Amino acid sequence: MSTAQFDLEFVNVPDNYLFEKASKTSVDVRLRAIGFQFLRFNFKNKQVFVDLSELEQTSNKFFSSPDIYKKQIERQLPGTMALLDIDNDTLYFDMLAVTTKKVPVKARVELDLAKNYLLDGKMNILPDSVEVTGPKGEIDTIDFVSSAKLRLPDLASGFSESVDLLQSPELENTSYSTYKVQVNGEIARFSEKVYKLPIKKINFPKGVQVRTFPENVSVLCKAKIKVLKEISEEDFQVVADYRSLETTNNNVINVKLTKTPEGLHSSKLLENEVEFILKRE
Repeated sequence: MSTAQFDLEFVNVPDNYLFEKASKTSVDVRLRAIGFQFLRFNFKNKQVFVDLSELEQTSNKFFSSPDIYKKQIERQLPGTMALLDIDNDTLYFDMLAVTTKKVPVKARVELDLAKNYLLDGKMNILPDSVEVTGPKGEIDTIDFVSSAKLRLPDLASGFSESVDLLQSPELENTSYSTYKVQVNGEIARFSEKVYKLPIKKINFPKGVQVRTFPENVSVLCKAKIKVLKEISEEDFQVVADYRSLETTNNNVINVKLTKTPEGLHSSKLLENEVEFILKRE
């Protein structure tokens, strides 16, 4: 027969709670073993587990009676060893209620593209959201989670990079479902092409002829070469709307690009306004 001290390791914290501290982190015990089992067991300051899923609760207090955690410790001893006695103290636990919500990830990625290359589509973030778990007071302050800064220079091909998620030191009791995300995207070579487009005139007074100067405007488009080869002027629409005039005495009107084909990286009118004259029919 001999005495020993067991260090307590707490496991299986109840759902929706965060373990803060326990009233004791070690217990004194008396053991009986056969022969040299004490030496082989090496029980001095041995670590044993206390299962917090079996805690009892009154009001906001969590506790484990000696009978409960004694049985748990006994189950962890070798069959040739018996637990004769243990501290007769109830273990009390401070637990912090927590909540969980899903928030989006914002990736801080700077793409430095090689000349004549563009991002083909959107950059993907995997996962694009994470679950954050912690006290309500901390969780309520989180609208999104940011990644660390990532700079990708001179890109001329697709990329896939792992990047860490940042956590404010003020969120000391909050945890993330993951602390890394993957960012990836496709990079494609692009070209430029200028299209000459007629102007569609709308909402002008009835019974008049409208003439603009110039009669056509230019739009500069950037896209993959294959896309530029497949589109034509008919895929665009440029509009001059008489209702947009601030005063009818003005002979200059704004033009807007109201229709563009799919697949363009960008499109820009090279003339934003034109002169016009009205002539009675």
